[in-house]
Amino acid sequence: MDTTTQFKHSSIAVALLTAFSAPLYADAQNTVDSAELETITVLGQVYRNTATKTALEPEETPQGITVIDNELLEQRGVKTVNEALRYAPGVVTEQKGAAVTMYDNFSIRGFSNNNQNYYDGLILPYLTGWNLHPQIDPSAIQQIEIFKGPTSVLYGSMPPGGMVNIIAKSPQQEDSTSVNAATGSRNLLEASVDSTGQIGDNNLSYRLVAMARKQDSQVDGAEEERYVIAPSVDWQVNDRTLINFNLYYQNDPEMGINSSMPLAVLERQSPSVSLGDVNWSSFERDVLMLGYKLHHEFNDNWSFLQNARYTDASLYQENTYHRDTAFTASTGLLTRNIYTTDEDYKSYVIDNQLSGWVAMGVLEHNLLLGLDYQDLEGDSVYKEYAGNAAFYTFNAYRPNNNLLDRSQVTEAYSESHDIGFEQLGFYFQDQMRYDRLVLLAGGRYDLFKSHDDKTSSSPTYDGKDTSDHNQFSYRLGALYEFDNGLSPFASYATSFEPAAGTDINGDSLKPQTGKQFEVGVKYMSEDMSNTLTASYFHITKNDSIAADPNDPTFRAKIQLGEVTSQGIEIEGQAYLAENWDVLASYTYLDMEVKKASDTSLVGTTPIYVPEHSANIWSNYYVTSGALDGARIGGGVRYVGEMQMDANNTQGKVPSYTVADLSLGYDLGSASTSLDGAQANLVVNNVFDKEYYSCYNQTNCWFGAEQTVELNVKYEF
Repeated sequence: MDTTTQFKHSSIAVALLTAFSAPLYADAQNTVDSAELETITVLGQVYRNTATKTALEPEETPQGITVIDNELLEQRGVKTVNEALRYAPGVVTEQKGAAVTMYDNFSIRGFSNNNQNYYDGLILPYLTGWNLHPQIDPSAIQQIEIFKGPTSVLYGSMPPGGMVNIIAKSPQQEDSTSVNAATGSRNLLEASVDSTGQIGDNNLSYRLVAMARKQDSQVDGAEEERYVIAPSVDWQVNDRTLINFNLYYQNDPEMGINSSMPLAVLERQSPSVSLGDVNWSSFERDVLMLGYKLHHEFNDNWSFLQNARYTDASLYQENTYHRDTAFTASTGLLTRNIYTTDEDYKSYVIDNQLSGWVAMGVLEHNLLLGLDYQDLEGDSVYKEYAGNAAFYTFNAYRPNNNLLDRSQVTEAYSESHDIGFEQLGFYFQDQMRYDRLVLLAGGRYDLFKSHDDKTSSSPTYDGKDTSDHNQFSYRLGALYEFDNGLSPFASYATSFEPAAGTDINGDSLKPQTGKQFEVGVKYMSEDMSNTLTASYFHITKNDSIAADPNDPTFRAKIQLGEVTSQGIEIEGQAYLAENWDVLASYTYLDMEVKKASDTSLVGTTPIYVPEHSANIWSNYYVTSGALDGARIGGGVRYVGEMQMDANNTQGKVPSYTVADLSLGYDLGSASTSLDGAQANLVVNNVFDKEYYSCYNQTNCWFGAEQTVELNVKYEF
């Protein structure tokens, strides 16, 4: 096999095939007005665009969308979705540093996503207010789609900055198997297999992904360990009906740490320092997801998709934490609390989509009608403990992580929570086309209810938080396609987030609402190799929620009033030569609290919001000479300075620039006996730049230190 073609197709052409497959299929069928464009088979699966739940191509969508393909994930050696988003414009990721790996915590256009990732179009349920949330391992991911701006019109509860939808690897009819082994920094050991193909001579095809990984945490005295198995089967019942059955199971016996450190400690210590105790550090998670997709075409113009998933998940942790007043900077004394959480839930989510194509005069209508429902019931048991006297002598400047005597630990306080919510949504969308003009209009009505029943060993803190919201969301957009590849667009969309809990007077909170206006231009060259999107956006969010500082129990909430986020995003992809590709982006973000019940917050900028951020990634493929078959890749990412705390009184978190390197080599170029084998060397944070993030001066986290990984992949 020609190595240039092999590498080029894996990194760029696959992304283009995925993102722009609808027009390719249209050319092949010599038609653009069939409902087959509403739901198509891309990379072997029933695929619908995250932004529209149809096969409307990203370049036709009047909002920003970023796609990260599987090959880019492999080139960058990512182990989490957090890491995968490092080069995404408008996204601030790894907000709790590198050692806290049990969350995918990030913000889009300044607004936190609060563990609201989607997996194949369905939400990954989150136990509200706690720690339990499924993480999809990159070994099972085909691509990641980041949709910018409000998405409530199709998905219901969602922050106004945008959403992340993880697309799963799915069955293919062509037989293929790959095995991968990796080793590297912090005693990394990883092995995985990815196999797909037709089952016998019939209408069944399969996909099996399995992975095992173990590695020391960046923090001393902790480990990260994970096991994944994700089988799926496609059953082509007949020419018009396809059913996909899928399972995802993940066991995380160890998940690093879940704690922070004061800034004064961070400035004196290395990224490997731990402020916990090896005798009380346990993080375990178990996730089982069972799902199916049923796609049926009634005729050439109308089709139906039902997507459903059941989730059973649990998490247990033993950990320590400190309060803002628990640190004495002059001596280094840090008073730590000992606690555990035991969390679990069961959840069911289903999405029904009816799509069709109708011609009315000069207008073509691609219609979408949907009904979705999600339900979660779970519980969490939280306990605090008292330890032996030596445990409370901890000095953060000279940490001794072996002070706790478990035999002397006694329970001091406990509370249990019975948590549940359900959401029912009805939505519609009409994507209209008149010649080169694309118009998009949609609306949704949500009914949301939730409860959190708390009982504790101190009845003073017992109570019940409930919410009951009905909300309408909508979106309008327009895009015009010129012959030269330019497509100017404009859109207006609204968002909705439920507000569980009460204020200090016991009154229910209002739902959080948002709205965005976006205007921009998209460009795609005739051969689809060069693309560019540039846009200006303005987002307003009302009634954001925060803890009431006047309530000593921290149970009561306040609503801030109004927060605005406006800025510019530019991202593009280009071939500088046939064997040289470049991806680059820049984001300018201006965010401000406009109204707040606490007037001291008015005019402040929220945390985790850099004014400027930028990145560039490039691959060069060597096609001749002694290095024929090699790929030289790498990137640089810049994140500007951010506010240290919500009140903007404690200074700023410094900006940072990090360089990454990725080298690949097709071993078949060296020997025909090695055909199908590839080696990759990935060095993240090449110059070992120290950087950090903060919630305030008492709670900070180191960013990722330098890591080196060597992996070998064999395909047959």
